[in-house]
Amino acid sequence: MKNKPLAFQIWLSIAAILFVIAILLMILLLTTLRNFFTDEIYTTIENEQHILTEFRVPGSLERRDFSKDASAPSTERSVQHILLPEDISLYRKQQFVPDSFIKKVYELVNSQHTKTRRYSEDIGNTRVFFVVKKVIVNDQPGYLLSYAFDSYRDTLSFTLFKRLLYGLAIVLILSWIPSLWLARYLSRPLVTLEKHVKQISKQDWHDPVTVDRTDEIGHLGQSIEDMRQKLIHKDETERALMQNISHDLKTPVMVIRGYTQAIKDGIFPQGDLDSTVDVIEAEAEKLEKKIKNLLYLTKLDYLSKQKQVRETFHLSETIQSVVDRLKWSRIDIDWLTSLDDVSIEGDEEQWNKLVENILENQIRYAEQTIEIQVRTGNANEAILTIKNDGPHIEEKMLTSLFEPFNKGKKGEFGIGLSIVKRILELHNAKIKIENKETGVCYTIIVPKNRL
Repeated sequence: MKNKPLAFQIWLSIAAILFVIAILLMILLLTTLRNFFTDEIYTTIENEQHILTEFRVPGSLERRDFSKDASAPSTERSVQHILLPEDISLYRKQQFVPDSFIKKVYELVNSQHTKTRRYSEDIGNTRVFFVVKKVIVNDQPGYLLSYAFDSYRDTLSFTLFKRLLYGLAIVLILSWIPSLWLARYLSRPLVTLEKHVKQISKQDWHDPVTVDRTDEIGHLGQSIEDMRQKLIHKDETERALMQNISHDLKTPVMVIRGYTQAIKDGIFPQGDLDSTVDVIEAEAEKLEKKIKNLLYLTKLDYLSKQKQVRETFHLSETIQSVVDRLKWSRIDIDWLTSLDDVSIEGDEEQWNKLVENILENQIRYAEQTIEIQVRTGNANEAILTIKNDGPHIEEKMLTSLFEPFNKGKKGEFGIGLSIVKRILELHNAKIKIENKETGVCYTIIVPKNRL
């Protein structure tokens, strides 16, 4: 069924619901009516019994002729009466009443403890309802048997059933009209969304997805629109990334190739062979570092989709280790450190890379001083502050420092702070960069325990 058209599915669903409801209503209605008619038959019999016993002297009682075709339903609703003696041996056989029925009546009344009781039995193919009442006739105890046939109830029930069946068929046929309209009403926005999704799958995502609805279909359309916008942003980011990578890698490659070709031609652009080779080596080192950063950024993107394996380590020791390695690159800078013994959970190798990238940035801009502080914030936070006394960052750059290939005046690759941002996201940490009165301050707040 799920592979059928939506209109057919909706129609079939509506038809099935209507059919089940109709069947239940038919069963309930027929049962109710049969019970009502049955009770009405018994009430009629009892009323006639009451009239007969209270206002008439039983002498000649009406009898239903059982010798006629008892299996054929009768449309008569008359009540028949037979006066039975208490002792079955005194019963005189009636011409129109089967002996088997009379014997059954005596068997039933033997266990009757009330004055009047209702019964029903099948005589051939006909249902007979009868009431037996204990009476006193001529000072002799006996039973007044009053009975009526079920032909009226069955005829009426069958007629009603046929009419309900015809009505059900008409309802099922007419249900196609509203279900077809409903299917088109519901499927129209779905068809539109399908077209948009097909366009998006072909990377043709410039047309916005608009669905003028606030129900589940509207929510689906909004989700597709959000996906479209994210895909556009991702596509633009990837294009910009490729352009920046091409531009950043092209320069050192051109220098290396140019200097290599010059050496082959016996020309030394830097005056001598050693100086020229030093330039080639420096450009190769830059190229290597760019490639490593790109690979590391890709690695972080992969790790963001995997389950993180973390361990507890001393953040202060990691920072001190990086400081010891980098401080010799600028011996003219004063390094002021205040490192409390703070432990956090995370990937120590990633934090090593994070601190290294930040400090390389600090070294590039610092004039005389770099200050590093690690302290405990509240019960579950560690606060890392790194400050330099260099020039302020332009205000328009503060909001885009962590974008890949976004470089400041002295920036090299524009990837370092992007790597910092990715590592912090993997550790549920936050960073804030502010221009202070005497320089620039980096503040990192990281949970000490795994979240």
